This record gives sequence, C-alpha cells and structure tokens, in this order.
Amino acid sequence: MKIKLSLVAAALALTAGAVMAQTQGVTKNEVVLGSIQDLSGPLAGFGKQVRLGMMLRVDEANEQGGINGRKFKLLVEDSAYDPRRAVLAAQKLVNQDKIFAMIGHIGTAQNMAAMPVQFQKNVINFFPVTAAREMYDPFHKLKYSFAATYFDQMRVGVPMLVKEKNAKQICAMYQDDEFGLEVFRGAEAGLKAAGLQFAEVTTYKRGATDFSSQMQKLASSKCDFVVMGTIIRETIGGIGTARRLGFNPTFIGSSASYTDLIHKLGGPAMNGFYATMSVQHPYLDEAAQPIRFWANKYKTKFNEDPTVFSVYGYNAIDAFLRAIEKSGANLTTESIIKAMDTMVIPPDMFGSAEMTFSPTKRLGSNASRMSQITDGRWKVTSAYFTDTK
Repeated sequence: MKIKLSLVAAALALTAGAVMAQTQGVTKNEVVLGSIQDLSGPLAGFGKQVRLGMMLRVDEANEQGGINGRKFKLLVEDSAYDPRRAVLAAQKLVNQDKIFAMIGHIGTAQNMAAMPVQFQKNVINFFPVTAAREMYDPFHKLKYSFAATYFDQMRVGVPMLVKEKNAKQICAMYQDDEFGLEVFRGAEAGLKAAGLQFAEVTTYKRGATDFSSQMQKLASSKCDFVVMGTIIRETIGGIGTARRLGFNPTFIGSSASYTDLIHKLGGPAMNGFYATMSVQHPYLDEAAQPIRFWANKYKTKFNEDPTVFSVYGYNAIDAFLRAIEKSGANLTTESIIKAMDTMVIPPDMFGSAEMTFSPTKRLGSNASRMSQITDGRWKVTSAYFTDTK
C-alpha cells in the first residue's frame, strides 16, 4: 500500500510538473509578459508612453511582492509601426522569450499580423492598444479588448456632433489601412442611419507628411465638417494645412488622436479639434486629486509628463494582474480565461467606464465620450454614449 501511494504521489507530481512546463512564461517565482510597441516609427510617442505606463504598474506589483509568490518581467519589442516587424517581434517574444501573454500591443494592422503567431502557442492577446473590431471579433478565446471600437465611436459620435454643429457638407480624410477604414466606415454607417452621406472623401498612405492636396480637395468642396481617420502627425499636419489655407471646418477624430501631443506639437491651430475618448488625460495639475497624485508619481519616476497612452499601458497591466490574482496559484492560460469569464472591472480614477467580460463577450465596454481641445488643453464635452446594436 505504501508503495502504491508513493507511486500515485509521484505520478501526481509529474502531472503537475508537466502542466507547469506546458504553461510557457510561468515559473514558481516569475511570470514573463510581452508587449510590442512602436518605439522608432510614426507612433513612437504613443509607444514610449504605453511602455512606461506598463512599467509603472509592473514595478508597483513587484514592490508589493508580486502575486501568489510570483513577480513579473515585462519584455518589450519595437515594431516601428510596421506589420512585418510586428510579426518578427511576436515570433521572438513567443518562441524565443516564451512570454505567458501579450499585453497592450499597439496598432491595428500590427496586432492582426502578430495574433496568428501568438495563437499557435496559446498566448493571449490582452487589451491591445487599438480600438479595431478585429481585436475581439470574430470571437477567439485568446482575444480580450478594452475599448469602444473606432467603428462605434464614429458611428454614434459623428451624427451627434453633426447635428450639434448643424453641418451641411460632411467630408472625411483617413489613413488608407485597416485603422483608417474602421474610422471611415463607422462614420459612414452613422451618417447613413441619420439619412446623411459624405460629400467628399480623401485618403493618404501610412507615413505621409504632406496633406496639401487632400485639404485643398476638401476646401474646394466647401466641407464644413471633416472626419479625421488620423493619428498624431497626420492630425497635426492635416489641420495645420487646413488652417493655412483658411479652411476651418469642424474636425473630429477617434480616440487614436486623443493625445496631448496634438496640442503640444500642433499649437494653437489645434484648438477646436474634437476626438472621441474614454480615459481622461492625466494632467499634472488635474483637479481630481487621485489623478494628480498618479500623474506626479509617473513624472517623478520617468522625468516626463504622463499621457492618456501611459494610462492605457498602466490599466492594461492592472487588468491582467486582476485576472492573475483571480485565477489562483495554479496559473495557466486556461485559468486566466476562466477568471475573465466572470470579470468585472469597475470605473477607475481616470474615468474609464465599467468593463465586463463573459465566456462569449471579449469587449470590456463599448461606451465612449467626447473631448475638445480648448485653450491648448483637452476638455471633456459629453457624457458617455453607447449603442449596443
């Protein structure tokens, strides 16, 4: 009997060891997390901020002793906002570095290129920094997204602002890729539902720096409302060009252009620009004390001001740590999925809407709101709006 019990115990130990061995990126003392950011391309400003926000939350967790005896290592690779480089980065992180999960990967096309590499090794794609529908649809058990989609932001927000501004000639300029198309199609769907349509549309290639022809085309069409499927420099370049032409319609962008870099780099010409958003920008002198405290902590640590993208990174890690804590000591991809199946993440100090997940729901929230640059600073101009259709 003793021999039989010993053999059973040995078998159980081997089974437990095999399970642990099969869960890459997880050891008794450490969890290895990965992320892909643009650190040298057109979104390098965003990528750096996401990375620092993630680092801040990882450091906080490690300083508190980790979770269930495990501390966290964060590995970040540079995609330069190039989908081909994103694939290479994913291959390195997944196959060489053996990450447990991919957190906060930035970029629509980049995520779409990298996800197949991850999914082959059962690596979760958690809270990518893009609001494309493909981040949760079609359904995949390893996809988790946190933000209202570009499509829904524009589908609901654009008709609202068109009505408020009593706009007559509605136009669009967007980046000719998956990101830009999501913004454009959302606005197009919203206008169609309101019995409206675009009067003029123009596009540009990713990485473009000259928007003269596009803005001249829209000005010639006498557009009084322009939807911008743009990010940082394209927003600044497009609006700046329009101002120089004496072309001053209402401009609205998605959450991809909701960043302090717009008014910091674009200057007074950016005043009046609207963008859909959810997380509030963390200004150092913010009236809300919790945000002010967090922002100054970030500033002290990294010697630069935080941004909304810093918050995206911070919140992505925070949410994943909640899932790790909820999943228990035997940490596996399956235990994370089980934990997320009933996960509720309450509103935070940055004004994020409540997020809920289920076995069939992989988008935390589809609520967004609107802000406008006024006197060189983002100011929230609407309550949350949502449409579940």
